[in-house]
Amino acid sequence: MMRSIKLMSSLGALWLLPAAHAQTIAFENVNIVPMDREHAIENQTAIIRDGRIAQIGPANRVKAPEDAERINASGKYLMPGLAEMHGHLPSPDAPKSLVEHFLFLYIANGVTTVRGMQGNPVALQIREDVNAGKLPGPRLYVAGPPFGGNVRTPEMAEKMVREQKAAGYDLLKISEGMGPEAYDAVVRTARELRIDFAGHVPNGVGVRRVIQARQRSIDHLDNYIEGLEPETSPLRSSDARVRARDLPFHVDEGKIGELVRLTRDAGVWNIPTMACWENFYSADDGEKLRSSIPEVRYMPRSAVDNWVKGKNSLLRPDGGPFLGFLVGGKTGPRVMDLRRKILRALHEVGAKIALGTDSPQIFSVPGFSIHREMSLMAQCGMKPFDVLRTGTRNVAEYFGTLEETGTVEQGKRADLILLEANPLEDVANVRRRAGVVVNGRWMAESEIQKRLSELAAAAEKM
Repeated sequence: MMRSIKLMSSLGALWLLPAAHAQTIAFENVNIVPMDREHAIENQTAIIRDGRIAQIGPANRVKAPEDAERINASGKYLMPGLAEMHGHLPSPDAPKSLVEHFLFLYIANGVTTVRGMQGNPVALQIREDVNAGKLPGPRLYVAGPPFGGNVRTPEMAEKMVREQKAAGYDLLKISEGMGPEAYDAVVRTARELRIDFAGHVPNGVGVRRVIQARQRSIDHLDNYIEGLEPETSPLRSSDARVRARDLPFHVDEGKIGELVRLTRDAGVWNIPTMACWENFYSADDGEKLRSSIPEVRYMPRSAVDNWVKGKNSLLRPDGGPFLGFLVGGKTGPRVMDLRRKILRALHEVGAKIALGTDSPQIFSVPGFSIHREMSLMAQCGMKPFDVLRTGTRNVAEYFGTLEETGTVEQGKRADLILLEANPLEDVANVRRRAGVVVNGRWMAESEIQKRLSELAAAAEKM
């Protein structure tokens, strides 16, 4: 059990004020990366007032209001805030300090929207507190408790959908273990009540049936590899351990094109969470991952210790049905290769992709994990603009909020990142923050680093 540590905020009372009372900010001589298309608009002044982008125009024409905090942004780049489309909030019994801790890790990295994928009534209250300005954090969309093996009949499925809709959840979380009849009942009832369902692909349902049902998103590229298995596969009747070890070598890669086109045509989104799964399938042991991912210092020490133990257990020959084949074997690298091919193919056919990392999860630290995810997307052949779009404009398209978010334009909500270098040249430049704006509130990088130092010290004692 994590020990509650009181985390003292260095941000002051400003962060507890509603957006309507936030300060006026003027970014002077800034380069705007609007994300409406692949370009930057140089030497602009952007005025933020009452949580909105009040004005943008050439620096020699737009002057800062007298009450504005003026920020010299010469040579810097202002882009929309990013999203974590598969994130998790702490458990319902977590102390408030830990909730604040995790939320700050997101906003410190310019993650201003989070789709929480395993919710509970406490998560709903956190969402409301953030929206009301009582709690600093990203805008939250909260899924209800998962629909998995616990949903055994269509009647149970329908009842859960109705209960979660009535409770106020934003979407339904599909998990593993649900059978096709129960899944169909979820789909039918969710459509009736107009609530999204998203997440995993239950093995008993399969990726093609999920695509046909127009599940809102498939997360982790779940079940795509299974969808490549030919009818003549010798593994159809094999046990789980053998299938986990051998299936990646008994697939028809020619089916990738079919699957990605079906995905595109159905309008199903993918949240690939590449970095998390590469950590899972990596041959590196837990201590090596701990030492190679410096941001784990911001996570509770007890959580990271559990990640290390969990990763090491994956590498034991007797570890279980999915384990024991990673180190010294070929399955892990083969899975990662197939996942990269599938993501590349989804992008090339124009399927819908949004940024997500499954944080916090095995060495996937809230906020920081987006940088690793974007790097892997770039390695799969996506241009910086295309990668950035998955976390900005695409997210606004997903939520239907393009009039409010997703691009840097006058009138839109002020969720922004100020960068030292052009992210359109290299997505790694998103790490080079000068500060962030969350719902109209400005936080300079010096403040971010001060608070992160406090969190690292607190995390070591958790």
